[in-house]
Amino acid sequence: MLFTDLTFWAFFAVVGALYVALPHRAQNRMLLIASYVFYGAWDWRFLGLILFSTLVDYLVGLRLGAEERPAHRKRLLGVSLACNLGLLAVFKYLGFFAESFEALAGLFGYAPGWVTLQIVLPVGISFYTFQTLSYTIDVYRRDLRPTRDFLDFALFVAFFPQLVAGPIERARTLLPNIELPRQLSWEALRRGTVLCLLGLIKKVVIADGIAPSVDAIYASPDPARIDILFATWLFAIQIYCDFSGYTDIARGVAKILGFELMRNFAQPYFAADPQEFWRRWHISLSSWLRDYLYIPLGGSRGGRWRTYRNLMLTMLLGGLWHGAAWNFVLWGAWQGGLLAVHRAFAGRHGRVGEGERRGALAWGWRLVKIAAFFQLVAYGWLLFRAGSFAQIAEFTGRLAGAIPAPGPGAMPAPPLAVLLGMGFLLLWDGWIELSGDMRFYARWPVWLRAALYAGMVYLFAFGATTATSAFIYFQF
Repeated sequence: MLFTDLTFWAFFAVVGALYVALPHRAQNRMLLIASYVFYGAWDWRFLGLILFSTLVDYLVGLRLGAEERPAHRKRLLGVSLACNLGLLAVFKYLGFFAESFEALAGLFGYAPGWVTLQIVLPVGISFYTFQTLSYTIDVYRRDLRPTRDFLDFALFVAFFPQLVAGPIERARTLLPNIELPRQLSWEALRRGTVLCLLGLIKKVVIADGIAPSVDAIYASPDPARIDILFATWLFAIQIYCDFSGYTDIARGVAKILGFELMRNFAQPYFAADPQEFWRRWHISLSSWLRDYLYIPLGGSRGGRWRTYRNLMLTMLLGGLWHGAAWNFVLWGAWQGGLLAVHRAFAGRHGRVGEGERRGALAWGWRLVKIAAFFQLVAYGWLLFRAGSFAQIAEFTGRLAGAIPAPGPGAMPAPPLAVLLGMGFLLLWDGWIELSGDMRFYARWPVWLRAALYAGMVYLFAFGATTATSAFIYFQF
C-alpha cells in the first residue's frame, strides 16, 4: 500500500472513521490492527519478524526495569542487540557479504561455488529495527521507564504512518502520545492535510517526474558530460522530494489522528557545510547515529584523530544502513570525509541557521557557500545512485574531463509540471528558511490561504504523473 495509491487513502478513510467513533484505548487497539494490515499488505509473511522483534524488546525492557545487577543488565541488552541486529544481518546483509566474499575469493583463484542467496528484504526493517533498539537502549541507560502495556508498545513499533520509511521515532516522545488520550481538532486536520498535499506534490509531481530523465542517463551506454551533470543535480532533488515527501505524508496522516511525529528534514539544501547538512537531512537517523553510535564511540572526546575516526566509522555504518551495496559504503565514506575535513578546518559548528537575521553581504556570502557545498552533496548522491564502481569511475572521469564524452546532451527534458513544482518548493522552503516558521501560511488572510490551498491542489492534479513508483527509501 503506497501513500500515492487510492487504496491507501480508502484504507485511511476507514481507519479515520473508526478512530473518531472509538474511545482512547479502543483507538489504540484498532490502530495496531490497522498497522498490521498495512504492513501485511506488503507481504504477510514478514509480520512474524516485526512481532518477534516487538516481543523480544518488550520482555527485555521489562526485565531491565526490574534488574539492578550491571552484568545481568548488559546480558539483557546483548539479547536485544543480537536478536534485532541478527535479523537485520540475515535479511539485509547475508547475501551481500556472501557474494562479496565469493568475489574476493575469485581474485585468488578460489571458487567456493556457493548458491547465490536470494533473500527478500522485508520492507522497512531498517527503520523499525532502529526504532525498537532505541527503546531498549534508553531503558538500559535508565533514560526511560519500560512500558508494561504490550499492545501500546506494539503500536509504538508498528504505527503505520511511519513504519515503512520513518521518521525513526524515540519511545520517550511517541509512547506518551500513545498512552495518553489525544485531542482531535479542525486545526490538526487542516495542518495534516496541508502536509499530506505538500508530500504528494514532492513525490508524485517532482520526484516521479524527474525519475525518467535521471534513469535515462544512468542507463545510457555513452552519456554526455552535461547530461551527467544535470542528472546529478536532478537526482539530488529527486531523492530529497521522494524521501521528504514520504515524511510529510506520514507526519500529516499522524497529525490528523492526533500524533506528533518528529520533523525529519529542515531545508537540507540550504546547508552551507556538512555538519549543518546532517542537522537538516534525515534528522531522525542522524540523531540516532549520534546518540547510539558516535557518542558511545567517544564522540569528540579523546583528541582530533579519534574524533575523525569516530566520524568516519559512524558515517560508514550509516552508509551501510542504507543498503547492502558497496556504493552505499563509499557514499558513507564520502560523507564521513566531508565531516572530518570540515571539523579539522572549522571546528565545531553552531546552530543550523534557519530563520537567522543576516545582512545582505552575509546572505550573499552564505549563498555562495550553499551553492558550493551543494556540488559536494550532489556528487555524493552520484555515488549513492550509481549501479557499480565502474559507473562511478566513468561518470567521475567524464565530469572531471579525464574521459572523453560526446558533446551534445540527449537527456529527456522533465515535464513542465516538474519545473513548476520545483519553483513552488523553492519558494516554500525558502520562506521557511527565512522566517524560521514552518506554518508561515497560518497567519495569512483567509482568502490568501484559500488561494494557496487551491494552487497546491491544482499543481498536484495538473502535475501528477501516471508513472508513479515506490518511494526510494522503501528498499532500505
